[in-house]
Amino acid sequence: MMPLDPYLAERLHLVSGLTFADLADPGALSRFGEFMRDPKEWTQPDVVVDNRETAGPHGPVPVRTYTPRHPGSTAVLWVHGGGFLGGDLDMPEAHVVAAELAARAGAVVVSVDYRLANGGVHYPVPVDDVCAAWRWLRTELAADAEVVALGGASAGAALALAAALRDRDEALRPADLLLLAYPFAHFPVPALETATAADMTALPPTMRFTTADIEFMVRNYVGRLTDLPRDALPGAAPLHGLPPVHVLVSEYDDLRPSAELLARQLTASEVEVRTYLAAGMPHGHLNRTPALAEVDRSLDFFADALR
Repeated sequence: MMPLDPYLAERLHLVSGLTFADLADPGALSRFGEFMRDPKEWTQPDVVVDNRETAGPHGPVPVRTYTPRHPGSTAVLWVHGGGFLGGDLDMPEAHVVAAELAARAGAVVVSVDYRLANGGVHYPVPVDDVCAAWRWLRTELAADAEVVALGGASAGAALALAAALRDRDEALRPADLLLLAYPFAHFPVPALETATAADMTALPPTMRFTTADIEFMVRNYVGRLTDLPRDALPGAAPLHGLPPVHVLVSEYDDLRPSAELLARQLTASEVEVRTYLAAGMPHGHLNRTPALAEVDRSLDFFADALR
């Protein structure tokens, strides 16, 4: 076991005991914002950013494209996380990741603003939106690309994997590569190893997922906790016939066992898998910037796969 990243560890006092409900208080919100500040400001690399939309079965799907000055022959659809009910194209896990992958891999990256599980929206609407954006990327924007990859983070990784499974089941051209960051792919989530669980007791509630948190996300997304569709949390689906998968694992993450189980399931399904453990990092560490060394290495893990 590695200790929590030193930069994060020395700032834990800022969020000690804080819950997300506490963030309604301006003082608590200010402390949380200070905790989330990285060692230096992120500067966007030299990529052209364009907001567009594509048609989907539930209406237009907003997308944001990131094009390097000298693009290669690779394209990526990237799906942010947020428990199926939060997140947007401006969050670092969407904007920073997409810009960095475009610059590092010379790839055209499309970030998708799928409908969130709010206001009566449930599965399969978010998957439908991701599939619509993915098929637009593959057949129109990047029809001539040599490598077309599909990826996402946390709940977004589940959506990306579900889209890949639809392609397989419908005998469409599959992705050439899947990039899955700390995927939330199972319900129930397997238990943490004892040593990891003990090390995580010092983390504040804003860095943890309780059983109640996980059940809320699933119920909010699917509408129930039982008889879940196999591709809603797609670790339950048959996984054979998928392209190579790169799985990024956060070390201090209540959802880490889902990522690790998924990697074992893929291997058992004769799918090529590579994993990278982001040492000392909590869940959602791609919402930080490359100013943190382990975030930088995590982005390189995906960029190297694309190259």
